[in-house]
Amino acid sequence: MRYKLLGGSGLRVSELALGAMTFGPATGFGVDKAESRRVFDAFCDAGGNFVDTANVYAGGESERYVGEFMAGRRERIVLATKYTGPMRRRDVNAAGNSRKNMMESVHASLKRLATDYIDLYWVHARDFSTPIEEVMRGLDDLVRQGKVLYVGVSDTPAWVVAQANTLALLRGWTPFVGLQIRYSLIDRTVERELLPMACDFDLCVTPWGIVGSGILSGKYNTDPQAKGRAQMRGQIGERPLAIAAEVVAVAEALGRTPSQVAINWVRQGPALIVPLVGARTLAQLEENLGCLEFSLDDEQMRRLDDVSAIEAGFPHDMLKPQHEARARLVDDHRRGKSRASSRAPG
Repeated sequence: MRYKLLGGSGLRVSELALGAMTFGPATGFGVDKAESRRVFDAFCDAGGNFVDTANVYAGGESERYVGEFMAGRRERIVLATKYTGPMRRRDVNAAGNSRKNMMESVHASLKRLATDYIDLYWVHARDFSTPIEEVMRGLDDLVRQGKVLYVGVSDTPAWVVAQANTLALLRGWTPFVGLQIRYSLIDRTVERELLPMACDFDLCVTPWGIVGSGILSGKYNTDPQAKGRAQMRGQIGERPLAIAAEVVAVAEALGRTPSQVAINWVRQGPALIVPLVGARTLAQLEENLGCLEFSLDDEQMRRLDDVSAIEAGFPHDMLKPQHEARARLVDDHRRGKSRASSRAPG
C-alpha cells in the first residue's frame, strides 16, 4: 500500500479507501458486526488507513461499528463521515445542508464514532436550498472548533463546488479538499466537468461505484440466467455488457479478475484518485486489494478507454475543433496542466 496527499492538504491517505456502507445489516444489504470487523481489520493490516462512512449508513449502525473497530488505534485512522441525509422522520430540519442539521449531525456522529474529532467531513449531497455561504461558514466553524480537520463534498455539480471553494478562498474559510463522485467504465460522464474541476482545485477524488454495480465483474457475461433477469428488469443494456466483455478479456490476458482491472482503470485515471472499495466479505476485500499488485499498460488502458468512450456534449464538441486549430499555431505552456485533459471527452 502506498499513500497519497488528500488534495491540497498535507494529510496522507492510503491509495485505496475502505467504504463502510455495507457495515451493518439494518438496511438489508449489509453484513453483521463480525464480518464487518474482519473486513476492517484486514484493510488496516494491509496498510489501509482511509475509512469512509456516513451517518445514514445502516441507520447509524455503520458509524457505531467503525467507532468500535477503531478502539486502540484511532490516531492511525483517517476517518471520514458525512451529513445531509435524514436521520429522523417527519422532521424537516433533520436533513439537508443547513447549519442546524450540520451541527446536530456532527455531534451525533461523534458520539456514534466514539471519538472527539472527524478527519474528513463530507457534505453528502447538494440539497438545492441551503445557501453555499451558510454551508462553507458552518464547515469552517467546525474546523476552527477542532471537531473536524478537513472538509469535502459529494454528489454535487461542478459549478456548485467551484463556487463553494472560490467563496471559501476569498473569505479565508476552509475549502473543500476532496470530491466524492460516481465513476467507472460504465459511467464516465464526470469527465466532462467534475474531474477537470477537481484537478484545477486540487481536490482528491474518491469515486464510488467503481465496478459499475457489479456489471464490470463480468457476472452477467458469464451467467446467461443472471443476464436475462437483469435485462428483463431493465437493469442492464448491451453497451455495459460490451464494456464488461472487454474488461473480462483484459483480465484473462493478465491472469487477474475483472473487478481488479475495473478498479485499476479508475485508479490510473487522470486526476488525483483514491477509489472507494466496498466489500461485504473478507474474500471480496482481498480480491479488491489484489489490484495493487499490478498496473494496466498503455495499450490496455486504450482498449478500455475506446470501448467505454462517451460523447463530449456541448460546449466541448463545438470548442474542440477550434482549440485543436489554435494548438497547431501556438505553443501554450499551460496546455496539459489539467491532468483530466488526457481522458476528458472534449
